[in-house]
Amino acid sequence: MYEKNVERIEEIVREQNSWRMETINLIASENVLSRRARAVMGSDFCHRYAEGHPGERYYQGTEKIDEIETRAKQHLKSLFNCRHLDVRPVSGTVANDAVFSRYIRPGDIVMVNSTAGGGHISHHKSGSVGKYTSNIINFPLTPDGFHIDVAHTLDILERVPVKVLILGKSLYLFPDPVKELAPLCKERGIILIYDAAHVLGLIAGKRFHDPLGEGAHIITASTHKTFFGSQRGIAFSNMKDSEWALIDKGAFPGSSSNHHLDTLVPLAITAYEYLEFGEDYADQVIRNAKALARALYDAGFNVQAAQFGFTESHQVAVDVSELGGGDEVARILKDNHIILNMNLLPHEPLERVANPAGIRIGVQEMTRFGMKEAEMKVIAELFKKCLRQGKYMGDEVKDFRRQYQIVFYSFDEDAIAARRPKAVEAAQS
Repeated sequence: MYEKNVERIEEIVREQNSWRMETINLIASENVLSRRARAVMGSDFCHRYAEGHPGERYYQGTEKIDEIETRAKQHLKSLFNCRHLDVRPVSGTVANDAVFSRYIRPGDIVMVNSTAGGGHISHHKSGSVGKYTSNIINFPLTPDGFHIDVAHTLDILERVPVKVLILGKSLYLFPDPVKELAPLCKERGIILIYDAAHVLGLIAGKRFHDPLGEGAHIITASTHKTFFGSQRGIAFSNMKDSEWALIDKGAFPGSSSNHHLDTLVPLAITAYEYLEFGEDYADQVIRNAKALARALYDAGFNVQAAQFGFTESHQVAVDVSELGGGDEVARILKDNHIILNMNLLPHEPLERVANPAGIRIGVQEMTRFGMKEAEMKVIAELFKKCLRQGKYMGDEVKDFRRQYQIVFYSFDEDAIAARRPKAVEAAQS
């Protein structure tokens, strides 16, 4: 009776797989798994439970996932140069909640980045922080809106009994001032949490900054943005064992039970990919972001933070209010097979969230498909023709995108073949 419905779901999945390989995806919070990482999803692990830690499970039959989880943790600790690390949170927001629940109590004052200033929803009253306190204040920003005003922040911390600072953003062009704020936080017993969801891969690739080394108390993140793993969460720190025990309980049983073993397995593979290729990948991501920002600027777009070199991350922010606003521009681009999202810009009122002035662009996925600076110039030209000249460029976008189908920075066979010098390839044939 319902088989036709099953067939329709299968058809939709095929359509999605095909369509997205013909689009230029510039969503700043997405990335793609390698073929080998995807191949291990859907195994028997998708049926199984593994509560607790490897070797200390509450279920039998976990020996294989114990080995995988142990390997993943071991190599991720090496990658992030940390003492403690937990891979059990099933998303970045769950990782945040596991940590926030340990350190924030009713009435505590928490300082965060505002929504317009790039802060994530989990940092705000309607998100995870709001479950524990309503005393949430925003970091003061410099006039450009893309940097925290350090002097003003330190002055507030001297006068106001802030309990927790939460750094990290969703609209994130430049590093936050961990090094400048950490000494006063340590002196006053303020917990400094750094949400690295967007920039985890840039940190792992040693191309952003080192918030843990600069004094952050604990790092939380999702694992599928600039870090090109499966959709999960992570938390890590160099704190004492006794304090880490609080985070451990926050992860389990505080915020999760079974931790979705099916997506843990590809994360282990991604850890090895990042150990091998992460620095080159992160370097190219930032090069591409800068190149795209410059090309859009030269094409007449109002690219933000030009006075600071546009960006130091994977993201580019553009004010498109003169073109109808972020919602309108994102819709036009989507109709031309270019996918990104509208975004509030600093100092915009929340009332404009349905059609803000800005768009947010991320280059990390297209970088993984092999695009470099020259391709960023092509993308900027496509923007110009779609948005300034009103031309339909969908067919051209699809033709362009079909040239970029290999997932690089991986151990996939086609990526290995593409990296192999031509002389070696000829000799082997």
